[in-house]
Amino acid sequence: MASIPVRTLNDGTTLPAVGLGTFPLDDAGAEEAVAGALALGYRLVDTALNYRNETGAGRGVLRSGLPREDIVVTTKLPGRHHGYEETLASFEESRRNLGLDRVDLYLIHWPLPRVDKYVGSWKAMIKLREDGLVRSIGVSNFTAAHIERLEAETGVLPAVNQIELHPLLPQAELRAFHEARGIVTESWSPLGRGRGLLEDPETVAVARAHGVTPGQAVLRWHTQLGAVPIPKSADPGRRRENLDIFGFELTEDEMARISAGPHRRLGGDPETHEEF
Repeated sequence: MASIPVRTLNDGTTLPAVGLGTFPLDDAGAEEAVAGALALGYRLVDTALNYRNETGAGRGVLRSGLPREDIVVTTKLPGRHHGYEETLASFEESRRNLGLDRVDLYLIHWPLPRVDKYVGSWKAMIKLREDGLVRSIGVSNFTAAHIERLEAETGVLPAVNQIELHPLLPQAELRAFHEARGIVTESWSPLGRGRGLLEDPETVAVARAHGVTPGQAVLRWHTQLGAVPIPKSADPGRRRENLDIFGFELTEDEMARISAGPHRRLGGDPETHEEF
């Protein structure tokens, strides 16, 4: 299995080019998945307070026996905790759940523009980074306008924006915005939630040409876009497959065939979706 490349963030730190998602695993499932994934070679783990599995994810990290500095642990701030003081308190809750001294990547889970407190949360996250409790800070499901507001009001850009991204929703415009500002794009639901994507004839044909599975072809599509996919799998064999995507390369034509469309959003619209 080829070694995992890394992406350099705009704060000078790095992020593995593929990670393990943990939603919707419970604590027991997350512990097993994280420990197993780290044994396979994963070094990026993604959880969130709203996933209700931070405790299990943290146990999996500790169970791995790996040096803490080798693992990037991500968690996320829920909507009900938006605001400056609320964010600081929520972070402490996540840190206790995880059983870790620090978090490597802390994200605002959704912008909730109607609530309009995400700038206050961002200011708190900047403080957490300055205090050494968080290595890198970022956002999830933010639009370009939301990010521009963060920069205008604080002078600090996110290092990462984790968004819905898959061949059914390639997000070309937002990815270009990120790239121009050194923001790394992370992909949630990178395999399209199983909505027929892995049975698509074009994807199947591309995968067959490289002797890989359709899932591997789609994850390779992400990495060649410069995005960091974080597929969830409770199956050890599937986790191994999802990591083994760096030994082949798709052509430009194959990239286009995989994401030819039609395109549609499978999750919430960041302008209106509210998750507390």
